Amino acid sequence: MKDFLKYTLATFTGLCIFCIIAFVFILFSIAGLMASSDEYAEIKDNSVLVLKINGEISDHTQGDGDIISQMKGEVSSSLGLDRIREAVTKAKENKNIKGIYIETGDISGSPATIQALHDLLVDFKTTKKFVVSYADSYSQAAYYVASAGDKVWINPQGMLSWHGMASQPHYLRDFLGKFGIKMQVVKVGQYKSATETYTEDHMSDANREQVSVYLNGIWNRFVSDVSVSRKISTDSLMAYADQVMDFAPATEYVTKHLVDGLLYEDEVKKEVKKLLKTDKDEEIPQVGIAQMIASGKDMDYDNDRIAIYYCEGSIVQEESEGLLMGDAGIVATKVCRDLEALANDDDVKAVVIRINSGGGSAYASEQMWHQIMELKKTKPVVVSMGGMCASGGYYMACGASWIVAEPTTLTGSIGIFGTFPDAHVLTTEKLGLKYDKVTTNKHSDMSVVPTSRPFSAEEIALLQKYINHGYATFTQRVADGRKMKKEEVEKIAQGRVWLGKDAINIRLVDQLGNIDVAIKKAATLAKLKDYSTCNYPVPKDWMESLMEDSGNESYLSEQMKMMLGDYYDLFSLLRNIRNISPVQALMEERVVFE
Repeated sequence: MKDFLKYTLATFTGLCIFCIIAFVFILFSIAGLMASSDEYAEIKDNSVLVLKINGEISDHTQGDGDIISQMKGEVSSSLGLDRIREAVTKAKENKNIKGIYIETGDISGSPATIQALHDLLVDFKTTKKFVVSYADSYSQAAYYVASAGDKVWINPQGMLSWHGMASQPHYLRDFLGKFGIKMQVVKVGQYKSATETYTEDHMSDANREQVSVYLNGIWNRFVSDVSVSRKISTDSLMAYADQVMDFAPATEYVTKHLVDGLLYEDEVKKEVKKLLKTDKDEEIPQVGIAQMIASGKDMDYDNDRIAIYYCEGSIVQEESEGLLMGDAGIVATKVCRDLEALANDDDVKAVVIRINSGGGSAYASEQMWHQIMELKKTKPVVVSMGGMCASGGYYMACGASWIVAEPTTLTGSIGIFGTFPDAHVLTTEKLGLKYDKVTTNKHSDMSVVPTSRPFSAEEIALLQKYINHGYATFTQRVADGRKMKKEEVEKIAQGRVWLGKDAINIRLVDQLGNIDVAIKKAATLAKLKDYSTCNYPVPKDWMESLMEDSGNESYLSEQMKMMLGDYYDLFSLLRNIRNISPVQALMEERVVFE
């Protein structure tokens, strides 16, 4: 028995050691593959850049993402517009790249991000190189991007979504009420609608007005772009949306000129070969994103540099607060440290800050505004607005040297509010808890009010005074940054959301354009002719992403997300409602084009 246990233990130990060695070997093998994928020095003649795009497209790559996907040239959910832009730009300049083949399907993203991707392909075509796309099925966003190409193909049994856009905010008042929780709200701004989530069960007239304006503005822009690319009248495209093209037979997509043909995937290769004018038996040299980025001239570190700093997500002061909200996108303490480092970097001559945020903590926004003002003392700072640069996002942006917005950027929302949970019904009536108190001053127990009693009218007045002060500070920051009178700011503030194309007329932004326009402006302000660009924060490498992903969230949390779907955020909010910063400069509504 003793020998049996000894041999069994030895065998088990050996298996464990083998598994560890095998795992390390696999990691080093993948590392070798990744390294070799970065060593492509040349692109073969008559090559095609292949973009396999799926999932939600963000502005900035957060990490190297799925290793195998990158090697295959796919755009996974962890890759952003910055990597796609870099690959397409190099493909445009490379004489051996003859065109781009897009294989897409279900993509989504902020309207400005999707529009930037569409415009990137339109610009690529100015070189007389081709852009073609294929999908088994197209989401609206995918079709809008694909429409920029010369040819759009779809599977004979595929579906093309074309039905228009909608905004459907959710309201938590009655949901929270079932748990005995009521939100006490103080705010400034007639159009500051984020608080309606907690206090109403439908849209206010003011919010319905502004949402109608910007939603129709975005949709009209997309319809106009597709009209130009596909040579279909805008009236026809509007009629097709009313008919809901999603359920039409694929043959109808051809007769309505939405697509150029119905093909199976193997038949697409034949069509691409015709465009390349190659022999039918000859293989098409395909280039993926990673290979394209690794080709050509690397960044010249001897040149002056323009730093591109990406800020995306909700604004929080500390990372722990972001984790509670389920989004640690823009952490003020980290951003401030990074911007201070860029200010002290003599090789960086200008900074472009790309912001895609609906805001968040008012305090955190103030800290980043201050750091941007300090950075501006040493070098030009240009803000490039993404899908949203509103509320706290606009707060941090308003002091920049120059502001560039996409036409469909949601911006403004200059307002502030405070939300304070009143859970006394839950604790005292539903749970039967009892409270007593001894105080030294009139309002000594304000800090424990949410669980024992609602705020009094006098206490609400004190909170309102505090919020008014925050709003006055916000509007003053805008007035100073935009060189406007405070009365002028007040007329366009009140929490009102504006489209980029309208914001330029009221001086909230200086220029319309994409991030390339912002970079050129930064170069002009810094008086640079020869320069290179570098992205910040630096994306995590594949190993960091792998190790971080393995420990970030528990299996139970992942299962809850899968089971609850869209409702997960609601339950997460309920769980963490007391820990979120109560004073917010936030635009609650997030518009996603999909």
